Amino acid sequence: MTITEVKSKEEKKKFVMLPFEIYKGNAYWIPPIIKDEYKIFNTETNPALKYCDANYWIAEENGKCVGRIAAIINHNYNEKIGEKMGRFSRLEFENNPSIAKTLLETAEKWLRGKGMTKVHGPLGFTNLDLQGLLIEGFDRMPSIASVYHLPYYGEVIEDFGYEKENDWVEFRLELDDDVPEKAVRLVDMIKKRYKLSVKSFKTTKELIPFGEEVFTLLNKAFDELPYVSEFDDETKKFYSDKYFKILNPEFVKVVQNDKNETVGFIVGLPSLSKAMQKCNGKLFPFGFRHVMKALKNPTEMDLLLTGVEPHLQGQGIPAVLIYELQQVLIKYNVRFVETTGIFETNQKAIQTWKNYKNEQHKRRRCYVKTL
Repeated sequence: MTITEVKSKEEKKKFVMLPFEIYKGNAYWIPPIIKDEYKIFNTETNPALKYCDANYWIAEENGKCVGRIAAIINHNYNEKIGEKMGRFSRLEFENNPSIAKTLLETAEKWLRGKGMTKVHGPLGFTNLDLQGLLIEGFDRMPSIASVYHLPYYGEVIEDFGYEKENDWVEFRLELDDDVPEKAVRLVDMIKKRYKLSVKSFKTTKELIPFGEEVFTLLNKAFDELPYVSEFDDETKKFYSDKYFKILNPEFVKVVQNDKNETVGFIVGLPSLSKAMQKCNGKLFPFGFRHVMKALKNPTEMDLLLTGVEPHLQGQGIPAVLIYELQQVLIKYNVRFVETTGIFETNQKAIQTWKNYKNEQHKRRRCYVKTL
């Protein structure tokens, strides 16, 4: 087995395409868009590289790519927490422990050489990048905002000295056809008490100007969470352009105060999981049709992001957001919602989902190790 640092065009191709080989025929893996995967290597298409150092490696046996790994140092996050933390990311490997261990050794050596004292992961460049390793829910379809891995990954990582740092849990919710009158009265009371109004959208053109506002609020709402560093203007624009142009605008709700300031938001997306499987990594020439069909004729919804102004957290704003979004789901006859990961320690958010018919069906983990 040889370990090669990814530099050439051919090496980048092997790095990007390896998951398509490992998960070939898997009913639950969702292929990423290949074109987007190449963007992680380039500072012009990955603005996080302006404040992150990163390196990438592939493992080969007899000329065949059998594993890959990336190592990342997010300097903004390290400055925020006052520690020298490295990250491993995008670890994929065939069912052979020696492959993973050699790749992890390689990433650790590089991080140690950069002065890092600990490594954790899997983590991406930012908290909107790939986070966590799936450890429960291998027979369930993830949302496109989540991750999928094979069952043997966790055992190999733990055998190499990594321990649990944090877990995210994910829920599948079933909604009723009608909102209970009690919930309606509660939402009206919260709106009046805090002088709130709800902004709804019919077109992408109406929605896009709110993109950067949402990410500005996201910076404040998520500031105390693990693995989060503040998005600069370029990164906010990058994610706004990436996501807000493909959203069904009806599934986004923004709450404003009496000064027209954004104090809360919720971003839902008609489930694209099955559509992305049909695309198999390519939107064109035919994959885009599957995506557009899923966006216009939703059967399930993925809850991508929710954020609330810190001074209003705990004041019932999520109830307002969920109520407003539920009106859209009723209109489209959507009964099922997939949440993205919530830290298992976030009992307030978890209790919100437990107000519905729910199943906690997936769990993913961030591991940590001292270098």
